[in-house]
Formats: sequence, structure tokens, C-alpha cells
Amino acid sequence: MSASTTVLVTGASGFIGIHVVRVLLKEGYRVRGTVRSLKNDTKCKPILECHPDAKTKLQLVEADLTKDEGWEEAVRGVKYVIHVASPFPNFVPKDPDSLVRPAVDGTLRVLKAAARAGVARVALTSSIASIHGHLETDNVTVYNETEWADLESPTLGPYERSKTLAEKAAWEFIKSPENASKMELVTILPALVIGPIVGTDFGTSVMSLKRLIDGSSPMVPGVTFAFCDVRDVAEAHVKSLTVKEAAGERICVCTETLWMQEVSKILHKEFGSMGYRCPQRKAPNFGLWFISWIDATVAMLMPRLDKVFKYSNEKMKTILKIQPRPIETSIVDTAYSLIDAGVVRKTSKYQPKKVEL
Repeated sequence: MSASTTVLVTGASGFIGIHVVRVLLKEGYRVRGTVRSLKNDTKCKPILECHPDAKTKLQLVEADLTKDEGWEEAVRGVKYVIHVASPFPNFVPKDPDSLVRPAVDGTLRVLKAAARAGVARVALTSSIASIHGHLETDNVTVYNETEWADLESPTLGPYERSKTLAEKAAWEFIKSPENASKMELVTILPALVIGPIVGTDFGTSVMSLKRLIDGSSPMVPGVTFAFCDVRDVAEAHVKSLTVKEAAGERICVCTETLWMQEVSKILHKEFGSMGYRCPQRKAPNFGLWFISWIDATVAMLMPRLDKVFKYSNEKMKTILKIQPRPIETSIVDTAYSLIDAGVVRKTSKYQPKKVEL
């Protein structure tokens, strides 16, 4: 890698994006990051402070996925693009197109600009939702990158649909005559992303852990999630740019699948003695049904009750040579960062711990 190699990171202020920027700077790349507004200090300041080299090797530019303006300038002179930016809902939207259209159109907007600029390879942030985002499962199968979410399934939510269609559109573009420069593509498919937060934009993916440690959940819903660490996700994106075998691959980044009750036990073991009450009892399904009428977060969990979704991480380990961090480390580090950032209150017994980025 040449010291002059520049990488464009879209959505640089997001939870994943800022970690990607940090890893790139650590590896010696020059980075250009897109944000919606350079005037938003709350979003921009954490990126500019994420690594000592940010002062000299990081440039922020304005570009919006819903607009053509700014993208030609954003990709000019870059060798690689990491396209992270995508809408992520805090609740189930009434209009699915409010997620689907920006995701698909935004992805194509970035890819077309990159191809015209002669970019060598794009790493696109997709999701395990594009492998198996629908909610039919036998609780045993380990899903892998050869599979696609069933777009005809009534259980496929708007977010899962948007990620699936955006990734499919990306692969179709790469194979089309419009990609005259033969730009390469690799898609990174993270599970539910947790890990230490940097800055203020950590999205909704870590909120499930926040609710377990801040006392807002008296009991734990009977649901599972496949988890991954944001630090592993960032490393996967960066490695995928230069690993020859990664070109043309879909690569799932996943640590393991846990019941939320198991997650809460891990949190209780670490933080219980510090005065944090992490729920240990499983919430009855009928009780959750009543709560779901007034709590949008609980409503999103209802279709997942008592279901297990497992995903393979073989490609992550064999192609990118990344061994996922222990899930206990990811969970505990997430909680420490939430407390240190003031998202979760500090108790009088709280004992801080340095979290390695």
C-alpha cells in the first residue's frame, strides 16, 4: 500500500464508518470521508479526533445519497471506496420505500461515480439480512453467503428488504456494461454490530445492550441475535480492499448467536457488583405483546420470539484471516463505552476500564 493511496468512506460519521476511518488511518491510508453536512460539529468532530493522523490524512466532504451533487468530486483521485452509508430505522416505517429507494439509488449513485473515476475496488457494507432476513427458520440451519433473503416472504421487513435489494443492485451493476473499467466489488455482511462507540452516532444496533444495563428492561425478551464486533467489521472492510481472493465475494462478519438472556448474564457478571441491575428473567411472550402496542422497539422484536438464526463466518476466517473477538469482550466493551460516554449513568460503584479500539 502506497502512502499516497486514498480511500473514500461514505457515511464516515456513522457507528461503523468512524471505526473504518480509524483503521484506515492506522494502516497508513489517506482517507476522504463523506458526511451530510460539514457544519454539523456533533457529527464531524469525533471523526476528526478518531486518530492522531486525522489532522493530516483525513478530509471530510459533503455528499448525500439522495442527491447527485458531490459524488464526482468525492471519488476523484481515490483508489478504493468503502460504501458504508445506508438508512437504518429506529422503528418499522409505514412506507417501505422510505428505506428501499435511498438504499438502492444511493448505492448505484456511489458505484456509478466510482466506476467513472476508475476506482479499482469497492467494499460495500451489506448485512446478514441479505442472506436470511426473512423470519422463517428451523432454528438449526447455519445460513451462509450462497443464500439470499426471500423477497416474497411476508416476514421480510423494510430494512432487510432495503439491504437485500441494494446488494443485488450492486452485483448487477458490477456485471453490467456500464462498469466499463471492470471495477471489482466485495460485500461485507455484518451481523448485529456491537462494540465500543466512538462519538455520538452509534445508531440503534447497540440499544439492545443499553436497555439491559440501564434498568429500562425489567425482563429479557426471548429472542436471539447474531452479533459481531464493530472492530472486526472495520478490519474486514479494510482488508477486503487488498486481499486478492476477496474480489467478487460476499463475506459475512459474525461472532456467534446468543439469546438475549445470555447477553444479560454476561453483563450481570461484569457489572452486577457495580450496582447495575441487568435483568435475568425471561419476559413472557403475552406480556411483550401488550407492550408492543406502545413500544416500537418491542414491536420490532415480536416476530423474532423463540427463533434462532445462525450464520457462518468461515469466509471471514479463511479469506480475510480474521478471527472474531470473543463475544464476551464485545458485549462488555460496548457497555463500558456506553457508560463512559454518558449514555448510561455511572453508579457510585462504577469502576472504569480501558477499552482497546
